[in-house]
Amino acid sequence: MLRSLFRRLFRYLLILMAASVVLVLLFRWVPPPGSMVMVERKIESWIDGRPIDLQRDWRPWEELPDDLKMSVIAGEDQHFAEHWGFDFKAIQQALNHNEASGSLRGASTISQQVAKNVFLWSGRSWLRKGLEAWFTVLIETFWPKQRILEVYLNSVEWDSGVFGAEAAARHHFGVGAPYLSARQASLLAAILPNPRQWSPTRPSSHVSRRANWIRQQVRQLGGSQYLLQLK
Repeated sequence: MLRSLFRRLFRYLLILMAASVVLVLLFRWVPPPGSMVMVERKIESWIDGRPIDLQRDWRPWEELPDDLKMSVIAGEDQHFAEHWGFDFKAIQQALNHNEASGSLRGASTISQQVAKNVFLWSGRSWLRKGLEAWFTVLIETFWPKQRILEVYLNSVEWDSGVFGAEAAARHHFGVGAPYLSARQASLLAAILPNPRQWSPTRPSSHVSRRANWIRQQVRQLGGSQYLLQLK
C-alpha cells in the first residue's frame, strides 16, 4: 500500500513538472496574461473591502525604452547577462550583510523575480523557494535573456495594483513607457525594492540618491551597448 502511494505521488510529481515545462515554453512566445502577484493583490483588496482595478498593458521588447531596461538591470541585477539565474556572489554578500547587520538584504536575480512574480505566491517558505529555483532553471533554459527582461518589465509591480512598465509610466508620469526620460526611468527602477511605499514622483532623499546612483551604474555598464549581450 505504501509503495502504491509513493508511485502515485511520483506520477503526480512528474505531471506537475511536465505541466510547468509546457507553461514556461508557452510563455516564451505568448505574453503571460497576468501574474500570481496580481491575483494576490486582487484578493487582498477584496478582503480589505476596497476592491482595486489592476492596471497592466503589455509592451513588447522593441517598445520598451533602453533607459528603463538598463536602469532596472543597474538597480536590480548587474550580472544579469552573465549568470544562469543565480548570482552566487551576490547571495554570499547578502548573507554576510544579514549576519553582520541583523537587517535583511535580498539577492534575487531578475530571473528569480520573474519566477516568483509570474508563477508563484509570495512568502519565504522552503517549498516556495524550492519551486522558485525550479522555475528559474526552466526560465533560464528555455527563454533568452531578452525575453526574461521583457516579461519582468511587463509584470513587476510599481504601485498597489500597478503592474508593468506601461501602466507604471502612465500612473506615475502620465506618459507611455516609450516616452520615459532617463531620469524617470531611473526613478522607477529606484523604487522597485519597495514600490508600494516609495514614490518616483515624490521621491524621498533616499530614492533620489538611489536614482542618481542607478544612472551612474548605467554609464559604467556601458549604457545601451550592454543590451547587445542579451540576444
